[in-house]
Formats: sequence, structure tokens, C-alpha cells
Amino acid sequence: MSGPRASGVFTALRTQLQEAATEFAGGPDALEGILLGMVDDVDRAVREPLEIFPVCHHSPASALAMARRLREKQPKVVYLELCEDMAPLLTELRNCRLPVAVQAFAGDIDGFPQEWAPLSVVAPITEASAEYQAIAYALDTPGVELVLVDRSSDHVFQWNDTAQTDDASAGAEEAPKSEEAALHGEAVGVEIGDLRPRFAELEEHLLRHGKVRHWSEWWHQYVEVPLGDSDHDTYRQVMFLIGSLFRRLAPGDGDRVRVDEDRERYMWTRMREHMAATGTDPEDCLYVCGAFHAASRVEEFGVDGRSGSFTISPRTATTWQYGLIPSSHAAIEAQFGLAPGSVSIAATQWQKSLKRTRVRPYRLEGQAGARTSRAKKALPAAAPAAPQPATDRLSGFLAKKALPAAAPAAQQPATDRLSGFLQQPPVLDGLDEAELLGWSVDIVRAARRNGYLASTADAIAVFETSILLAGMRDRARPTPYDFQDAAVTCIEKDRVPGRRDVRRLVEIMMGGDRIGQVGYEALPPLARDVYDRLEPLGLKLQQRGVQRALLDIAGRPELAACSDVLWMLRRLMPAAAARPIMGERRLGERSIQESWDLALGTHQRALIELGYEGVSIEQVLEQRLRREAYGPRATTAGVLAAVEDALLYLRSGRLADELGTHALKVLSAERTVDGAPEVLRRARTLLAYYRTSRPELPAWIESFVKAGYAHYCTLLPTAFRDEDATVGQVAAMLGFLFSMESLALSLGCDRTQLELAVAQSHPEDPSKTALLWAAQVQLGTLSRAELRDRCDALLDNPLVVPSYPRYLNGFVHALEPVPGLADVVVEAVSKAFGRLPDTVLLPWLPLLITTLRKGAADLAPLLIREAGRVFPGRLPALDTWVPPWRMPRLEDPFAASRSRHTATAAVPAPRGAALLAAHPAACDAVAELLGCEDGWQQHGPSALPPGGAGAALLAAYPAACEAVAGLLGCGEGWAPTVATGSPGAALTTTHPAAVEALEALLAGG
Repeated sequence: MSGPRASGVFTALRTQLQEAATEFAGGPDALEGILLGMVDDVDRAVREPLEIFPVCHHSPASALAMARRLREKQPKVVYLELCEDMAPLLTELRNCRLPVAVQAFAGDIDGFPQEWAPLSVVAPITEASAEYQAIAYALDTPGVELVLVDRSSDHVFQWNDTAQTDDASAGAEEAPKSEEAALHGEAVGVEIGDLRPRFAELEEHLLRHGKVRHWSEWWHQYVEVPLGDSDHDTYRQVMFLIGSLFRRLAPGDGDRVRVDEDRERYMWTRMREHMAATGTDPEDCLYVCGAFHAASRVEEFGVDGRSGSFTISPRTATTWQYGLIPSSHAAIEAQFGLAPGSVSIAATQWQKSLKRTRVRPYRLEGQAGARTSRAKKALPAAAPAAPQPATDRLSGFLAKKALPAAAPAAQQPATDRLSGFLQQPPVLDGLDEAELLGWSVDIVRAARRNGYLASTADAIAVFETSILLAGMRDRARPTPYDFQDAAVTCIEKDRVPGRRDVRRLVEIMMGGDRIGQVGYEALPPLARDVYDRLEPLGLKLQQRGVQRALLDIAGRPELAACSDVLWMLRRLMPAAAARPIMGERRLGERSIQESWDLALGTHQRALIELGYEGVSIEQVLEQRLRREAYGPRATTAGVLAAVEDALLYLRSGRLADELGTHALKVLSAERTVDGAPEVLRRARTLLAYYRTSRPELPAWIESFVKAGYAHYCTLLPTAFRDEDATVGQVAAMLGFLFSMESLALSLGCDRTQLELAVAQSHPEDPSKTALLWAAQVQLGTLSRAELRDRCDALLDNPLVVPSYPRYLNGFVHALEPVPGLADVVVEAVSKAFGRLPDTVLLPWLPLLITTLRKGAADLAPLLIREAGRVFPGRLPALDTWVPPWRMPRLEDPFAASRSRHTATAAVPAPRGAALLAAHPAACDAVAELLGCEDGWQQHGPSALPPGGAGAALLAAYPAACEAVAGLLGCGEGWAPTVATGSPGAALTTTHPAAVEALEALLAGG
């Protein structure tokens, strides 16, 4: 350390603390070293030629003292503890409504672990903060230079072993509960002037003996209120003492202490470099930093500190983007670990302090929310060149107002103000009954509006309870926190009737959660472009809240461009930012009317962060699609989704073809079937779109179908045996193979590969077994009759009955690749309901419902339509209805023959005639072979000639008829015609076996 160890300014205080340490500790020990070391830290900071101004973030007392000191000292250079690379953004604060946060953002990182991406650093700024007063003074005062001296955003992550900030407070007192508390996202916070004990036992001790609930209340009661009206020297020495206390009692966290000391070395190195380069006198400078860093003990401390011992590492190759994002009181509280409502109370305290002390704060020219033009004016940096009478009048005016004259503080010798401050009793402010009565009435009114049954009696109870709580806590005047506890005690019931409880109502009444806004001029180019392109909607999109936009695209074609922007924002931003109410966007379809709920003002941070990625939303969307498709974790389904989005939002065939070609590489590298259902769905969608919108298919999708056919054929046997592959995934594979089969075969694929894959599949799971049977039916290696017999055999086997629902689960999924089995599935499900015992059936019903709802939602209409065709449509017909599966099968010629023999006399018209009419092509082919050229005649007895054309044909060609009868096994011979019907009817009567055999052949064909 440089300079003398101590001065005689604090000799009396040292003596008192030494005697106190001896009395309480019984002799010299660590306590004496801590107490005397704190005084040494204060003495050293006070004697530094470069004036150090310690602050606490968002402290009204610090902001008030800063405004006073700036008007007194009028420094020419202000050094501020803030990331040095954020300096260009500070001029844009005048275009915003506070609170806002200065942000550094890096999406593509180089030099850091990829799992940290994206990197984000934010520094929130409110009007009731000393930092804003210094910024406003420096930017609006001619001849004043503002220099940011803290480490850069890149070094914030360089000096941390993890992606967590070293500046994070020791745990938030309450987790964020609203979206306003998450305005900063997952960013690392640069907490300017963070001042909170890092020793948990010390904080607990202060809260217990201070009779308060949380740290924010302790700070308000024991620091804010006493320092609100104190002079400059007292304020500095007290803040130095608090910073030294917290620093010396901090636990031994080596990494955090190392980062703190490196930051202090960094800042002092930057300040000495600036003063050496510009020749600035330290007397004309002011160093604004947190009280924790003001009482520093590093060797580089001070203007005369050690130089050349600290080397600043170079930045990484990461490209940082900078901008302003909206902030809120709740977001600041969540970032700093403060109690909910504390920042709002601080803002209210700031306004009250300005009225009480009549201090004129600094405010940037053009700052949104300015109340008077006079408040914007800043004093000039230097007096006029020649003495003017106006200067004397100004001095007299300041004297009348009891304001100290403008004189350098360093010219006055330092005095011990700390001893008097520590020894004086607490000032007990008198009870302001009017203020407390107003609070009590307002909270009751707010409670009634939110559903509470509050009355005048509750207002009186809140008033009296506030005074009672303040007295129990040794306060003559209730604080807002006392009033909040009293309101909760007297008004809060066993439940909250509305959306807000009483504690939240008090926070709103005390100022509410003020949310900032970034002005149009301070937005990045992308955000301004979005607002410009959406201007035809005629909405104030920068305002917070939800606004309804109605787009009549058919009547106003220019709104189609707005629709394109909204759909891209829907793809890029959070779902609540742009939510479609009416209208949709699908491939090959365009809406003629749309309705949207827009909340771009509420999600302004997300829109600003899009501006860090590109200059237009089209560019950002293309970059994200490429990143998703070419990422290390990209899947085939993900790449196809990117292809669909490229066509849907960008209408870029070039990008779609590029990404589709890449999908082939990703598909060939996959060894699992996890994404098969999504691949099937998106491949079908893209194939249908290209077939309807282009004269020919793109080359990449033909190659994809060909490669996918071979790929899934290869994986099919393994997937049937793999326990990790679900039945839905295997069904999707078969769906791809069967639905794309015609296209794949036309492109040169071999169907034998699929047949071999199915033949090599030997599943053990009942669901997959049923799926395999369905595939065999589709390939023709298993008949439908055999499939029905297998299902009946399962129900007849008592050992298999408990697992029969699993077979049905497979059949339901089989409708994806083989939709023609709908009648078999309906039959199997109906038999299950009729024959399964309740112990098996009832537990299976939830599985069936969830299967149809989640895994087969598109297949349920197919089953319902088939069931509607099979089952009777009216309730009375259900009593006499016989299920088709209980009737004799058409494939059984003997059963049909037996039924015909018994029913021939009762049937007025033979079934063979109806069969011939049902299959005219087969009948025409037989007639052509037999030489019949008369063609078809009208059906019915009256339409036939007396002799019958069929009889004439049979008489003309007896040999052909005998030959057909011999082939069909009919040996009965000719019989005379019975009745007056057609000879065909007589033939069907005399040769029933032949007719049945012919029916079977025609039905099979």
C-alpha cells in the first residue's frame, strides 16, 4: 500500500473502538483488528486525492447526495463503475423511459464453452440512482467527460469459471412471480454499487436486532433515512465504513474475492491510464463506485498506487452486440435479491426527498417522463470567463437556500464526521398522521376493488396497527414496511378473492412496478423495420398490453405483407407476442382474413434481441433455420421442419432445396427410429405440396424417398426387436414404406427388399406382433381370413387373453400403414368388448382412449366411419342386427352352398345375377371368350326375351358349357327349365356349387 498508514483525523475514534474491543473481547484479538482496520479503510479512502464517491445501487440517499455533490464540485471527468464497452449506449438513454437496462449480447461465441450461449450482460438504470445522476450530468454538461472504467462484458465471463455471475446477490428473498420480473431474461447482471452482507450470520444478526423482516427494510430504516439529510463528508465516511465492514466480514470465498480485487485493479489501472493520457488533475475528477469497492486494499488503489503489476487480458473473439432493453422494478428486485416492492418504495422515497430538500436532480435532455423543463437543465461545467453580476446573485441565491458554495471538496481538510454520526441517537421523526391516514384509506379502497370485504373499520385498524408495529420496532414513524405488515394483518383473509393479495396491493399503492420502454430512435434497425412494416395496421405497437389486429387481406391486399411479418414474428418470438386468433398458414394455403392479438410492447426485449442477430427478420429466420438444420443435434425430422418453415415463411425454394439435400445426409447417419412419426408426417406434407404446386418433384425429395425406403427397410427387423422402439415408431416406418412405395419403386427401388425385411422381423411384443401381421396382410403373405382366425385363436386361449388388449393396440397403430384393415380392427375391438372379462377389459379402456387421443388422433375418424358403416344406424334395428363376423363367410364355398340349397326356393332372384352385375368386367371378359357380342340388357324378368339370350347361348355352345361345368366340378348334368324364368336362373338352381365357386373366384379377383 502506498502513502502513510493513517492520519490523525480519526484518532479519537480509534481509541474508542480499541477500548470497546478490549472490554468486550477481554484483550487484543481479531475483533480489535477488524474494528481498527475499518477505520484505516475509511481514513485511506478519505485522504485519496481522487475523490471517491461510494454509492449503493438504487438508493435514494445515494442519488440525493450525488446530485448535491455534482452541483458543488462540478467535476470535469466522471469515472463510473460500469462495463467500459457500454459507453456508446448511454447517449441513447434520453430516448427511453426509465427504468431500462444497458445490455451486451453475444449469440455466436468464440472462446467460451458453447453451453454458455447466448451470453448476456445487463446493467439496469433507474432515475432514483446515483449512477443516472452522474450520467445525466456528464452527458448534458459541456466540457465534462464520462469514462466507464469497469471490466468489459467479455471479461465478465472470462473471470468466471461458470456461466453464473460473480456479482449475483446472496439469494433472492422471493422468486420472481411475474413476467415483469423476468424482463432481464437469463442475463448476468452487472450490479453497480451492490452493497449487501456476504456473511450470512452478519445479515441474520442485523435483521434480528433491527427488528425487520428482510435486508431491504433494514437498509431503509438504518441507512436511507439517517443519510437522507446528512452532509457530504458524513455520507462518504458512513458508506466507506459500511463497505469496509461487509468486506472484512465476508466469508473466505477465494474465487469471488479474487474477482473483486481484479475488478478494483482493473478500474484503478484504467483511471491512471486516462489521467496520464489526458493530463487531467485528480482534483477535477470524481470516481463513482460501489461502497464495497471504495474501501479497497489492493496495491493498485489510488492515484499513487502501484502500476505495472496488473495485466489486463485481451478479449476473446466473441462478437458482442449492444442495445437497451426495457426493465422494471420487479426485474431489478429479482436481479439484486431485494424484497418485492423495495425498488418501488425507493422511487417513492426519492420523490419525497426531492420535495423535502428542494434538490434539483439531473435529467437527460429529452428524457421521456420529464415533468418540467426546468428539471432537465444542468448547470454549466465552468463559470463564465469574465466575472458577471449574475455570478454574485447566484451565490447569494444559493446562500439563501442554505446550499454550500461551489468549491472543490479536496481543498477542505478532512474532519471526523463518523464519530458524531455513530454516537448520536437515532432521529425519531414525528408521526405524519395525514400521510398514514391517506395510506389506510387508499389500501382499503384498493382492497374493495379487488374483491376484499374491507370497510372503514379496517382502515382504522390498519392505521392503529401501523403505529403499534412501529412502536414495537422502536420507531416513532411507521415505515412503508410497517404499514404493509399492518395491512396484511388487518385485511388479508384466509384466501385471496382476486388476482392480487394485500401485500401486492400495497406495493402498487406505494408506486407500483414501473416498467421502462426503449424509444423508437434507440431501437436496433430490425426492431424499427418491424414497426415500420406493421404501420398499416394503425396500432400503437410500442405500448404495453394486448392489442387486436384485424387483417382483411382480400379487401386490402397491402396487408398481406403485414401478415407475412406477423407469421415470422410468431415463429421467432415468444408465443404471447403475436398470437393468431383467426387464420392459419399452411403449405399451399393463404388466408383471406386474419385476426391477431399483439403484445410487441410487452415483449420488447425479445424484439430487441432479435436485432442483435441481423438487420431484418428474414435474415434472422434464415440464420436460425440453418443453425437448426446444421447443428450437432439436428435430426431428420428437425431438418424437414426447417424445410417446411423455409417454404412457409420465406417462400425460398433455394433454401428449401439446400436444407432438403442436407436432410439426406442426416437420415443416412441416423441409427434409431425415434423421429420416424415426425419424418412420415412432414414427408407426406412436403410431397403433397410439391405435387400440387410444381410440375415435377424436386430432385432432393425424390432422393429422400428413395433413400428413406432403403433406410427404413434396413432398420425394420431391428426396430421390431428393439425394446426402446415404440409401436408408434415402427408403425410410422411401415407407413413411410407403404405410402411411398409406388414412388420409390418408380425411382428404382426393389420391393423384394421390403418383403425380406418383413420376413426377417420376429417381434416378441404383442403390439408389434399385431403390427407385423398387418404388414403381412398388406404384402399379401397373410390373408384376411387367416388374420381373423389368429385373432379368434387369441381370444380362445386363456393364457393369451390378458395380453389381448396389447394386440389391439398394435392393430390400432396398424391403421397408419394399412388403413384398409379398418373393418378388421373394428371387428377385433367389438369382439374384445363382447368376450373379454371385466378384469381385463376395464383396465384396458384408459389405454385405448389415450392411444386414440395421442398416438392415433388422425386414425380415430377412420375407425368411427368404419364402425358407422358396420353397425346399424337406428336403435330399433340393434335388436335384430347380426354382426357380419357372425355370418357365414363368403370365402367358405361349402357353407354358402349349403345356405343356397336351403334358401333356393325362397329366393325370388338368384344371387348369381347380382354377382354378375357387380363384376361387369369379369363378365365381359368371359362373354368375349365365348363369342357373345349382344352386350348387356336391362335387368328384370320383363326385359328378357321369351327364350332368353342366355338359353340361346347355352344351346348354341353345349360343349363349352359342359367343359366349364367339368372344370367347376359340376356333375349333375343338364336339367329342364323350371318356371318361366330365365335359363340363367335355372342354371344357378341346378348347378349351385358351380355358381358358388364362380362367386369365390370373382370375389377374390
